[in-house]
Amino acid sequence: MSRIRGKDTMPEIAVRRLVHRLGYRFRLHTRELPGCPDIVLPRHKKVIFVHGCFWHMHKCRYGKVIPQTRKKFWQTKRQANVARDRKNIKELKTLGWKVLVVWECQIRNTPKLSNRIKKFLSS
Repeated sequence: MSRIRGKDTMPEIAVRRLVHRLGYRFRLHTRELPGCPDIVLPRHKKVIFVHGCFWHMHKCRYGKVIPQTRKKFWQTKRQANVARDRKNIKELKTLGWKVLVVWECQIRNTPKLSNRIKKFLSS
C-alpha cells in the first residue's frame, strides 16, 4: 500500500501531456476544491479527475477484479472511494465547476480520449 501513489501516476501524466498539447494551462491538485482534482483549469472553471479503474470500481474488466485476500476489507475500501467520488463531484457541480472523469483504461485510446477532452474543454 505504501508504494501506491495518489498523484503523479502514469495515467495522470498522460492526461496532463494531452491537455498541455491541446494548448491549455492548468493547476495540479488544488486542495481548496473538494476532492483535490488532478487537473484544474481555473479560467474555464473545469476540473479533470484521472481515476484508476481498480481503485474506483470502473465497469471495465480492470475495475471488476476482486482481490483474493481480505475481500471484505477491499470491497469496503473501494466502495468508500466511489461514494467519496460522487460526493466530491456533486459538491464541485454545486460550486459551478464542470467535471470530467477520465478512467485509466480510456488512456489506451489516445485519439478518442483527445477528442473527448477537446470537446469537454471547448464547451
